[in-house]
Amino acid sequence: MQPAAEKGLIPVTILTGFLGAGKTTLLNRILTEQHGEKIAVIENEFGESGVDNDILVQDKEEQIIEMNNGCLCCTVRGDLVRILKDLRRKKRGGEVKFDRVIIETTGLANPGPVAQTFFMDEDVHKDYLLDAIITVVDAKHGQQTLDEHDEARAQVGFADRILLSKTDLVAEDETKALMDRLRSMNPRAHQKKVHFGEAPISEILDIRGFNLNAILEVSPEFLTSDHHEHDDDVKSFVWKDPRPLNMEKIETFLSLMVQNYGENLLRYKGVLNVKDEPKKMIFQGVHMLMGGTPGKPWEEGETRESVMVFIGKGIPRKLFEEGLAYCVA
Repeated sequence: MQPAAEKGLIPVTILTGFLGAGKTTLLNRILTEQHGEKIAVIENEFGESGVDNDILVQDKEEQIIEMNNGCLCCTVRGDLVRILKDLRRKKRGGEVKFDRVIIETTGLANPGPVAQTFFMDEDVHKDYLLDAIITVVDAKHGQQTLDEHDEARAQVGFADRILLSKTDLVAEDETKALMDRLRSMNPRAHQKKVHFGEAPISEILDIRGFNLNAILEVSPEFLTSDHHEHDDDVKSFVWKDPRPLNMEKIETFLSLMVQNYGENLLRYKGVLNVKDEPKKMIFQGVHMLMGGTPGKPWEEGETRESVMVFIGKGIPRKLFEEGLAYCVA
């Protein structure tokens, strides 16, 4: 179980999305806009799908390049953990100044291993706070990309926020169909249309999607819509139950499920109504890593209800639902 995030940590945003989705356009805007933020951007590829060459000077020996607006850009030629520790050391020593980090993954990357870095390495976990995973989806080619590429589906499954680019190039009904599909794959990710990367910084940073005490948001449309058009391997389901749960049973059951299906569980999160517990119990996980902590007290008159969201590949929904029902006190 991971402890709740403490103050003083450096927030990190993971920016992902398939090749050509518009990650670089968004990143270039962040790197050049006068937003007053000191951001260290970790780029893990250069060239056509990396940051534009007219912005970055490609010096093979240079690892950290400072932008004219105070942002930093780092090239990753090795382990992400080493880069993060190096940045932290230079920040402490006054060599570089930054307040937060954005990591841009390659278009073909599954963001899961990057996210796990912030929980598995003790030094990284001690210094950094994983804020959120932002996924950019190309409205023009999104359906085809999701049909053909596992990585694109995984990127959607991991997302805390989905930015839809190029919506001006397709009809409104096509965009709606894509948004419905994305919602069926990941009902907890807020969706927003963006034009040429023009997304307010406030909608990309400090989302706290990985904060255990953050509110669990599930799209209301997900619970009322029918989603049968696409047989995606990345699927999601929401489990709700007003009956109080037995804490020991729920811990045992979830541990067993993570042990057996963790590799296929992309994201899972819940607010639990535990018997004789005045506070909400919050839990979430990525693959095999699961964390839990007491949240805010249940307010007087508030409906006590457990709400859990599971997003994964080929997860046995019936088994999960039957097991969770067994955990009722």
